[in-house]
Amino acid sequence: MMAAGMDPRSSWVRTTPADLERSLLAPGSGGFLAVGAGEVLGCVGYRPDGDRTLTLNKLATVPQARRLGVGRALVREVEHVARMGGYGRVLLAVSQFNLDVLPFYDRLGYTVTDEPYAHAHPDSPAPVVLVKAVRAEESAPDRPIPPPSDKDAP
Repeated sequence: MMAAGMDPRSSWVRTTPADLERSLLAPGSGGFLAVGAGEVLGCVGYRPDGDRTLTLNKLATVPQARRLGVGRALVREVEHVARMGGYGRVLLAVSQFNLDVLPFYDRLGYTVTDEPYAHAHPDSPAPVVLVKAVRAEESAPDRPIPPPSDKDAP
């Protein structure tokens, strides 16, 4: 995650292995790595927040993988988990120090909400919270991931 070049004022720099364990290994939680040519290109995590919401977290891509569709594919995988799990929406938070990614999420159908973010770090400014409604799928075992476009980032 740190290889993604996050702003040092972000709560990412205070993320500990114990934080990751709580976030990614709790019941119903998980994550994905994007790997290419034997190197990690990106990561994303998710965790349930109640019966209706799956929270996307820890999305990061390394600079050389940006605009290749890696971030979009990782977000889509979390949305698929949400659909298959019967969640009605995906929620995420964007650090005040990373607001340049808001257009990326807008292109993916996320909208800003005034909901508080339950997992905000107390030593950081309140993040921007975004949500996207998702519909449950009956099954889609081998769905193809569409090819990336130039507009996809991070």
